[in-house]
Amino acid sequence: MTERVLFTKEMKATHTILVPTMLPIHFRMVCRTLNHYGYKAELLENVGESVRQCGLKYVHNDACYPALLVTGQLIDALQSGKYDTHKVAFMYFQTGGGCRASNYISLIRKALERAGFGYVPVISLSFVGLEKNPGFKLTLPMLLKGISGILYADLLMDLRNQCRPYETVAGATDALIAKWEETLGEEINGKTPRYSRIKKNYRKIVRSFAALPMDRSVKKAKVGIVGEIFVKFSPLGNNGLEDFLVREGAQPVLAGLLDFVLYMVFDFIEDAELYGMKKRMKPLFKVAYRYLLRKQEDVRKIIREEGTFDPPMEFDKARKEVQDLIGLGVKMGEGWLLTAEMLALIGEHVGNIVCTQPFGCLPNHICGKGMMKPLKERYPDVNIVAVDYDPGATQINQENRIKLMLANAK
Repeated sequence: MTERVLFTKEMKATHTILVPTMLPIHFRMVCRTLNHYGYKAELLENVGESVRQCGLKYVHNDACYPALLVTGQLIDALQSGKYDTHKVAFMYFQTGGGCRASNYISLIRKALERAGFGYVPVISLSFVGLEKNPGFKLTLPMLLKGISGILYADLLMDLRNQCRPYETVAGATDALIAKWEETLGEEINGKTPRYSRIKKNYRKIVRSFAALPMDRSVKKAKVGIVGEIFVKFSPLGNNGLEDFLVREGAQPVLAGLLDFVLYMVFDFIEDAELYGMKKRMKPLFKVAYRYLLRKQEDVRKIIREEGTFDPPMEFDKARKEVQDLIGLGVKMGEGWLLTAEMLALIGEHVGNIVCTQPFGCLPNHICGKGMMKPLKERYPDVNIVAVDYDPGATQINQENRIKLMLANAK
């Protein structure tokens, strides 16, 4: 086996770190934060059939669809001629859970070697410390800035989906997103602001979106999007599902990335209680859990006070309500969170749900498609469609399934 190529201290000054497309707003924030700490990071934006074909060429087709796309996007970018391939590195985000995603790093390295780019370092960014590199270190200040970035990006993503279906000036919402990304990026990477300043920013953001010219005379059907984290969020993974729903006259509804972070933190607490794992760390994770819940509630409160928009899902309420449907020990992949998100959407009167999943993703087939029957038994009027994303699944077939669901939308 080829020895792993490390990202060295010298590379910090010479190499550009390429970041995959999953959550465009969030990951642009991540790149800004990395750049502030002396790295050179860039979000990959190459999409299309060439990415998928590149993934199929260098990754076994039994691999998870997100792994195929992430690898294909990287190699497609390296082959484009845009970069000096001897001065780039790649960063991949791992949860370290019991999922095929925890093996992506080795798949990416093997694919790079086959494509002739075996010298490109691959950095694993993970809270559980799967790998270490001499030239990259995740520090507490970086982590805190990252949490601020997630909260800001979740808010922007949520408001974008609530405004775009109703905007009367095409592109006005995305223009405001770009403006706030620039403003917040500069602030996050400056001197750490007081939290009171951050909450003032939340209010300014909400008011600025409420001031956009919108026509709400006709209410759009709300369609929740749940599923495996990559195909749920990534326009590359779900063929631009949010844009498609807006074009079809619907309003997309998604839980934010913070909910997935809370899910991971809570899983550490649950592991300690169920299995006695890392019991010494349990008090620390409880503090982190309560801290993140308070931050989420601050955003929800500000949105409620302004009055124009619906606040995002309340994570702790969803966690408590889902327990009579699925156990909190079910935590492979998105686990019980996937069911909790569907239940929360129904509770917020979002009766139309698209459950996105890579074909063959067992945890999501169980916690997503497998939970549709008990949900429909409890809520007969709910309108749920499961859509598989796979190299062999055509976009037109996926969209036709969703159009059929929209024909019955409530």
